Amino acid sequence: MPKPADNRLADAGADEEQPELRRRFRRRNADGSDAWTGTFPAVTPEPTAPPLPVRSSSWAEAAAAADALSDAAPAPASTPAAPSRRPAAAPPSRVPEILPEPEVPEADATALPTSFVREQKPRPKKGFRGFLYRATGGAWNLGPSALEREEDELARRISRQLQGSFNTAVLSLKGGIGKTSTTVGVGLTLAEFRGDPPCAIDANPDSGDLVERALGEGIYQKTTPRTITDLLRNIDSVDSLTELSRYMHHSGRLHLIAGEQDPEVSDSLTAEEYLRIRKLISSYYSVALTDCGTGVTHNAMKGILQSADNLIIAAGYAVSGAKRARSTLQWLAGHGYEDLARNAIVVITDKDEVSNRVDKDAIEEHLAGMCRQLIAVPHDRGVADGDLVTLDHLKPETRRAYKEIAAAIVDGYR
Repeated sequence: MPKPADNRLADAGADEEQPELRRRFRRRNADGSDAWTGTFPAVTPEPTAPPLPVRSSSWAEAAAAADALSDAAPAPASTPAAPSRRPAAAPPSRVPEILPEPEVPEADATALPTSFVREQKPRPKKGFRGFLYRATGGAWNLGPSALEREEDELARRISRQLQGSFNTAVLSLKGGIGKTSTTVGVGLTLAEFRGDPPCAIDANPDSGDLVERALGEGIYQKTTPRTITDLLRNIDSVDSLTELSRYMHHSGRLHLIAGEQDPEVSDSLTAEEYLRIRKLISSYYSVALTDCGTGVTHNAMKGILQSADNLIIAAGYAVSGAKRARSTLQWLAGHGYEDLARNAIVVITDKDEVSNRVDKDAIEEHLAGMCRQLIAVPHDRGVADGDLVTLDHLKPETRRAYKEIAAAIVDGYR
């Protein structure tokens, strides 16, 4: 038997989350009529809401239902037609605003690999720092010393890549003051640090000994005596470095052209002939040194100065040597070679071990403003003996001086 309506309403009221319901029950009255009582949902019907369309299972039934709705009596003219009831649309969901992505810079495809590699601290190679680095297996790295950093900078300057071919002339007003030994020492230094081998030309008209100082007299005598005269005789047939090497001598990576040893023809080298040699050398070598001999007035000197990019003026380590160097610079400036004189490198070599008795500052003051740089080569038996010059047998101070000269030479190549 169903519960009374009041009890049901009480039960429904206990549940706050449920909507109020009203149920309907059918009850027969005494007169035989039916009465409805109970509870049902308290929904106020809209008087103008049209009946919902009948769901049909076919297109024909759906069309018939639509026709039946259209035949229904229209509402009074004075009453505006109520819009059909439609299910309340759900509130539009909030579409999250899409922010533009921040621009990310494109990766540089040309970036060097070193930009992704942690830079390593330079390693010491010499002295106590180098010993400590090797003894600890690299755990203690104090870096190169100031002296070693200077040596590395000299090596960088010497090895600078060049565009074209350049020529440095080495000359002096007096013999026996280190001109040829400077040519050999600087040439060997250039060969040690540069990627391309240099060439040294003996243009000394007085039976120069450039090749003997680079190879040793004994070795040179055993070789075929090819000289600059032989090269000039067959210069038209030389069209490759292989062919040119037949007329050259080699001291390590330093390539040399020997001077003429016959006194009757040694002074016959003219300026035009030297320029032909220089033009041939420029096709295969980026750096050339020319040992000019003593004086500045012999036959080939005009061609040498005309093709020179800079000069080394050799002088003795004495006040008289400084005066000769000054006279040479003045002669050059007075004969149309002002730029060569201004950019010249004066090299003072202590062959007689007199440096302790000479005021170097006084010499520098004497030459101040007349040349680009003054470099002193200390006394060294490996240079003073007049025999074979090898870098391995030179003092560290002498090798350092030759590095400074080589670096100054390359700095002047523009």
